[in-house]
Amino acid sequence: MVDLPSQLPDELVVASAGRCMVLHAMHSVVDWLAFGVWEDGRLIRSLSLSPGSGIVENIGEPLPFEAPYWAGERRAEVIPWPDEDPEPYALPFHPLEMGEDALRALCGFIVEGRPDPGDVDADAIGLHGFLVRDPEAPDPAAKEAALRGR
Repeated sequence: MVDLPSQLPDELVVASAGRCMVLHAMHSVVDWLAFGVWEDGRLIRSLSLSPGSGIVENIGEPLPFEAPYWAGERRAEVIPWPDEDPEPYALPFHPLEMGEDALRALCGFIVEGRPDPGDVDADAIGLHGFLVRDPEAPDPAAKEAALRGR
């Protein structure tokens, strides 16, 4: 995933013409969140941030679900180790908490936490997978047989 949603490859943005396209990415190890929203191929909102890098990208007006975070109403909780003073979190809110709210607002479901009654059951959504092969490449079965010495 690109750190900057605004740098999403042009062929993906062009393919979304006439529609709304959403990019949503989170990485829990580094508390990173990135999301972008395009309307008819035009970027209207992009945000990428983590406590280690700060705000990497912030394009467009914040969306309604972001308001309590920027207003300081959803401060990050810091739980210190026993007998240690807590160090303040590097951002005013936790990116992964905003990420779950972004996922709900933009896609209708969450991954972690307790779903709301109106949330989509993400497990009930069928996904199609596609494998693209090089038409000039050897047949995978023939390649497998050659590797096994048959």
